[in-house]
Amino acid sequence: MVHAHGHDHGRPVSSRRRLALVLGLTVAFLALEAAAGFLLGSLSLLADAGHMLTDVAGLVLALVAMKLAERPPSPRRTYGYHRVEILAALMNGLALFGVAAYILLEAWERLSHPRPVAGLLVLGVAAAGLAVNVAGALLLRSGSRSSLNVRAAYNEVLADALSSVAVIVGATVIAATGWYWVDPMVAVLIAVFILPRTVTLLRDAVSVLLEGAPREVDMQALRSAMEDVPGVKRIHDLHVWTLTSGVHALSAHAIISEGALHGEVLVELRRRVIHDFPIRHVTVQLEERCCGDHAHA
Repeated sequence: MVHAHGHDHGRPVSSRRRLALVLGLTVAFLALEAAAGFLLGSLSLLADAGHMLTDVAGLVLALVAMKLAERPPSPRRTYGYHRVEILAALMNGLALFGVAAYILLEAWERLSHPRPVAGLLVLGVAAAGLAVNVAGALLLRSGSRSSLNVRAAYNEVLADALSSVAVIVGATVIAATGWYWVDPMVAVLIAVFILPRTVTLLRDAVSVLLEGAPREVDMQALRSAMEDVPGVKRIHDLHVWTLTSGVHALSAHAIISEGALHGEVLVELRRRVIHDFPIRHVTVQLEERCCGDHAHA
């Protein structure tokens, strides 16, 4: 998925405006390209529109993350609204999977029975799509150096430019040779390009919703680092989960040695976790002996 973070360094307002502008351009051309794909009978244009939908998803998630980061937690939502991004990612992933499946099924039928395609018109639409991608990349390039949100969106736009180039090449071949089977073949290539990213997006979203440990956190190394803190005998009930992409939380119980200074142990535990691992929220309960049912956790 797009790794949108709740913080934006440098010029957050400018970055948000640029993202919003690129989103507007992308949505407008997405509608135009999808309509052209249906009217011209071009599956490759429809596939490129489907790929452009990944841009829209990435831009929306980035803007949502930026906006939600400004909203403080409430008594009812103590972590704020971070999970809205994950729910949006899940819905977008399902939509993209459906688009890719439709393209592949339709391409299978058209490869067996090629349909006439207006190669020159498809070429014109695809060239306009490439121009939109280039414009979006230019708008986002400067902000991509300082903002993770903008960088993710910038990479999505560049990736979509590649599929526009593929459609241009395919349309050129069709216009020159009349080989209509090239159109569904290009569509297959774009759909295959979409699928792995879609599966990754769905897997990451489901993992977050199931409170799975983030892949970038080595749980064994984390436990060892915490147990290496002077005064800590053992860590149990160790849990790490993701609030939203790039924002991880930890809770744990630490059994400490008799006579250890609670304040110093707690400060050092927090310091090691935050310094050595990508975890921002740390909650640790200190105990001098293991409590109840958690003795073997």
